[in-house]
Amino acid sequence: MTALPQSTDRKLGLVIDLDTCVGCHACVINCKEWNTSGTGAPLSDQEPYGDTPMGTFLNRIHTFEVEVEASPAQMVHFPKSCLHCDDAPCVTVCPTGASYKRSEDGIVLVNEDDCIGCGLCAWACPYGARELDQEAGVMKKCTLCVDRIYNENLPEEDRVPACVRTCPAGARHFGDLGDPSSAVSQLVAERGGMDLMPEQGTKPVNKYLPPRLRDRSMSGGKSLESKGDSPKGLLSWIDRALEAL
Repeated sequence: MTALPQSTDRKLGLVIDLDTCVGCHACVINCKEWNTSGTGAPLSDQEPYGDTPMGTFLNRIHTFEVEVEASPAQMVHFPKSCLHCDDAPCVTVCPTGASYKRSEDGIVLVNEDDCIGCGLCAWACPYGARELDQEAGVMKKCTLCVDRIYNENLPEEDRVPACVRTCPAGARHFGDLGDPSSAVSQLVAERGGMDLMPEQGTKPVNKYLPPRLRDRSMSGGKSLESKGDSPKGLLSWIDRALEAL
């Protein structure tokens, strides 16, 4: 089994804004495209045009209807992929050492040559972020597009995960969450970024920014977790236009 590094030089990860995500699935499609036609092994599909289509995806979006006291129900689109946890149980449970966490940047990866497809990592992951590729017979997961972020042949603006580059709403952010001065760390601090299922003790690197309540007349634009600022710019104009109706 693989041992986790005592510490990592950096903690590369994603910050996902649940207030901004519109559930368009652009990140899902571009992730699939990059990881199928890029330098990595293709992500297979089974009967994509049949009655029971199946396939391997490294990023999925779940949509929920959320009810909060004193506020009408609202839709929340929840993107989910590997969270590259500091205390990653998928790594320590792997019997062959195929799953490992890099000490240089904290990214959790799978060495597919050593993976036997036993599925123990999928059972250990509390987030359901591991998928067995039915065609390859090995476990697949988000790599944070490690083949993009260090690729000096790409323009600098493209050296981010494919999901971040393609998001039309700007809901996905990438950077070093181990650096308190980084843009993503400051964003987490300003918006009250949260861990997913912190009770699991996995210490996920990826963070989520909570959505705001949509009924501003009742909530004053407050966050689901903490006080937030009133809408500005386009959102402020929409508010005024709606109030005039």
